[in-house]
Amino acid sequence: MAFTGKATYSAGSALPEIAEDISDIVGIVSPYETPLLDHLGDPVRPAASTYHEWLEDELLPNTDAIDDNTWSDPLTDTTFGVDNADRFRIGDQVRPAGSDELLLVTATDTGAGTITVVRGYGGTTAEDLADNQVLHILGNAALEGDDSPAVRFTNRSRKGNWTQIFTAAVRVSGSDLAVRKLSVADELDYQKTERLREMLRDLEATVINGTSPSSDPQGSGTVRRTMKGLIPHLATNVFEPGVGGFPVETDLTETQLNLALRLIWEQSSSRIDTVVVGGYQKRRINSFITSSRAYGPDDVAYRDMVGVYESDFGVCRVVLCRSVPPDCAILLDSSRVDVLPLAGRSFHYKPLASAGDYEAGEVIGEYTCELRNENAHGIIKGLDTA
Repeated sequence: MAFTGKATYSAGSALPEIAEDISDIVGIVSPYETPLLDHLGDPVRPAASTYHEWLEDELLPNTDAIDDNTWSDPLTDTTFGVDNADRFRIGDQVRPAGSDELLLVTATDTGAGTITVVRGYGGTTAEDLADNQVLHILGNAALEGDDSPAVRFTNRSRKGNWTQIFTAAVRVSGSDLAVRKLSVADELDYQKTERLREMLRDLEATVINGTSPSSDPQGSGTVRRTMKGLIPHLATNVFEPGVGGFPVETDLTETQLNLALRLIWEQSSSRIDTVVVGGYQKRRINSFITSSRAYGPDDVAYRDMVGVYESDFGVCRVVLCRSVPPDCAILLDSSRVDVLPLAGRSFHYKPLASAGDYEAGEVIGEYTCELRNENAHGIIKGLDTA
């Protein structure tokens, strides 16, 4: 090229001798992280059918409640109704909730739904009993040399969830594949990666919020098969401000969170280890330590984050997730949650036949959510979001 004497500032970017300066990095600002899936990790096994099932069991219950409002004298009556008379055996010691009195069961009548007891057993002081008062069965005392008692057992139950197919099409023209690209070595691979990121994002959102159709959940030519997510599964431990004695504050407080953890612990062997929240509720959890925060004179960093909440009822990792509804805090025992692919159907690229000057394919995957022991988890909802 002949010498022109021009400097770069006089040449201008439009002149042919100045190369374009374009970074080899493509910036993506759209959220595609999957914090809950990353926290749960890969399952140890795949699902083997479009309807994935698992077994659940429970021990014989050791609590019941009084079902009787016809007392002649609640301080001395020895026969009264209960919700489930078959839970009691002769020889059971029973402690009414909120009372120091002990009772000894001497007879049960499952037909009438009543039990007969010794009041003030073992020198304890008899106290008034009331309808709906909880009875704790401490244990049974057998007679020496007695025959074995009647057999009692629980039945295992089958639970299940449907798989859901996630798909995304990829199509790139022959010309687009042939030309040299800025920042992209292979357009087809780039499109595969983008669609996979989107599908992982959608999988996490579905695992949290999705539900199955009310009819034909197995799917058909007109009904799409969808999985049931975490929130629709939860029914036992659903806490709302001011409902059922739950604290009325609509801003999430440590009192509310700790109470929910305790109530879940009291009726299951679970210890919640994961609290999944959106941005606003995460800031509420961070505020738990506001009043006790302190800094030294040489501190130059301001930290305002709670990553782990530790209570008597579990050490919980606090997971910030965009897919959680803003008014909710989901409480999980992560050892009882798995997101499983159908065998051979984890996310993969499937090339499709081309009928023209293009390469076509499909990114496809089929997954389900296994939430074992629904009552081992919980949710706080109806919280303020602003």
